[in-house]
Amino acid sequence: MDKYIRRVAVVTGASAGIGAAITQTLLRHGLTVVGLARRVDRVKALELKDAPGKLHAVQCDVRNEEQIVNAFKWINENVGGVDVLINNAGVAGHSDITEAPTEEWRKILEINVLGLSICTREAVQGMLQRGVNDGFIIHISSISGIYPPRASNFSMYGASKHAVQVLTEGLLKDLAERNSGIRVTSICPGLVKTEIMDNMKHVDKEKVYSQLPHLQPEHVANAVVFVLSQPPIVEVPLLVIKPVGQRSITEVK
Repeated sequence: MDKYIRRVAVVTGASAGIGAAITQTLLRHGLTVVGLARRVDRVKALELKDAPGKLHAVQCDVRNEEQIVNAFKWINENVGGVDVLINNAGVAGHSDITEAPTEEWRKILEINVLGLSICTREAVQGMLQRGVNDGFIIHISSISGIYPPRASNFSMYGASKHAVQVLTEGLLKDLAERNSGIRVTSICPGLVKTEIMDNMKHVDKEKVYSQLPHLQPEHVANAVVFVLSQPPIVEVPLLVIKPVGQRSITEVK
């Protein structure tokens, strides 16, 4: 990780859960971290006085393209551009195919797919313009993006995460055709205890977390460090992590 000391990492959805854990982990490793989130005060609260890295909190709703473009413009002008992008912002919701309201589907797709894609485009274009050949794009996806969701009410969420896997493969091919050294990874965790189910009224999250083995956000942050720590010749296109005791790889509530 020493090669990334004082390099710039952008973390979307940095205000809580996995994004917050990744932000603080990268600060401890000496990176300059730009945390993007709607709740910018919560990002500012993640600052670690004893960590060598520096934190910048930028307000950004990844459903809003103008805010994303402006955020990356600020990054280019104030900290020199992005070297590592962690596409962490994501949302679940009532995504049953026969009953869910369209607005729930739209929110899932706008955040999990379009927002991720716009952030990726802005980051990669910036890297290419600056001649960055050792950059990283890391998508925080889900096991639901590899296998069909176990529950029907996660259908649209699963579809959005399948889209992330296709976008990962497309980006890998795009960068290979450019002979770029920018690396791409999709990290697909099993169940992680975060706020993602807070707005899902049809899911008893306390029951889910009490009955099923689950990871903590720090476990996903450690996976990010693992990916970043690989030598330049090593690319990890897909990394699946799940809690020990998960009965099957598709058991995701």
